[in-house]
Amino acid sequence: MTLQEQIQDMGRRALAASRDLALLPADRKNRILLAMAEGLLHHESEILAANALDLQAAQTKALSSAMIDRLTLDPKRLAAMAQGVREVADLPDPVGETLAKWDRPNGISIEKIRVPIGVIAIIFESRPNVTSDAAVLCFKSGNATILRGGSEAIHSNRAIAAALQNGGEREGLPKDSIQLVPFTDRASVQHLAEMDAYVNLIIPRGGKGLIETVVSLARMPVIKHYDGVCHVYVDAAADLDMARKIIINGKCQKPGVCNAVECILVHESVAEEFYAKHLPSLLDAGVEIRGDAAAVASHPDRIKPATEEDWSTEYLDLIVSLKTVPNIEAAMAHINHYGSKHSDCIVTEDPENAARFLAKIDSAVVFWNASTRFNDGAEFGFGCEIGISTDKLHARGPMGLPELTTYKYLVRGTGQVRA
Repeated sequence: MTLQEQIQDMGRRALAASRDLALLPADRKNRILLAMAEGLLHHESEILAANALDLQAAQTKALSSAMIDRLTLDPKRLAAMAQGVREVADLPDPVGETLAKWDRPNGISIEKIRVPIGVIAIIFESRPNVTSDAAVLCFKSGNATILRGGSEAIHSNRAIAAALQNGGEREGLPKDSIQLVPFTDRASVQHLAEMDAYVNLIIPRGGKGLIETVVSLARMPVIKHYDGVCHVYVDAAADLDMARKIIINGKCQKPGVCNAVECILVHESVAEEFYAKHLPSLLDAGVEIRGDAAAVASHPDRIKPATEEDWSTEYLDLIVSLKTVPNIEAAMAHINHYGSKHSDCIVTEDPENAARFLAKIDSAVVFWNASTRFNDGAEFGFGCEIGISTDKLHARGPMGLPELTTYKYLVRGTGQVRA
């Protein structure tokens, strides 16, 4: 078969599997998920051997340290992946949940219930854990999955998908519920995006180029996970030591992720004190700061001048931009203009300013006195997540099980006809 025919065949098989998945009861799905987790651990040696091939190729290609960290698996990370599957088994099953129910004057009863979306295609780049997270979340919500990972993790992804499908089949996972596109030809992305006869939703996870390509090609709805240009605004009424801790956690704990802090805004009334007392902690942690004139003047030998491009850059590294603002309105205007509608935080002891910020910042998740690193499915109690959507429809923020369902109406009557 040609490449297009192979993708079409995967779509047909996924559609058939989705019809069986939609009917599985919750307890059966949970048993299958536990078997999937065991499948990952049972095939640990094969998965880690496959990952070693990917890491060897990554070194040859001189990928960045952040990319290699995303790609790397070890026994601890694999055990965490399996635990994530078990946690999904413990979550409530959204399928069949009654969202609303009412009776009409003519006697008909109307019920709105959650149902699976059907077949979900997920296109992602270098993180092999996405293979597991995406597959099990889609399965628990009753959906079949077609996964297309990046070339950097092709060996790891093949091994993980096979371990999940093989493990789940021991407890009755329908065949072809989890399929991985086994080749890295870029044309496969186009064929998936055009396959609206079989795929109901497509989710790209990766860089802006990948997402824009999928959006331009897709014939079905797309949920986007765009850049994380995340901000922390240090208000005039901020506890400055708290602000320092939140910023260091948001920037340094894991700099290569989408909810890491990329830009700091500081009210001019506290800027001198904050820059003198608290910026050294960030600099000593190895963070490169690119600041405006006031920031540079505070540490002229250690802070670089920022460019216009810096204000909208997702560094995914130990780099941050820093700007002094005259008031909260300027801070909010900056975030809404330069941000990516992902995660933004205000540090303040003034509840009125916090309320204004929470209301006016147009982002998926807005924080008051808490690290942006909490924008995460596990931290929200969703279990592992499919990603963090920067869209407004149909999902926004961390995507858990409910965001992988749609709904339908059940109408029950006793012979009513419309006059």
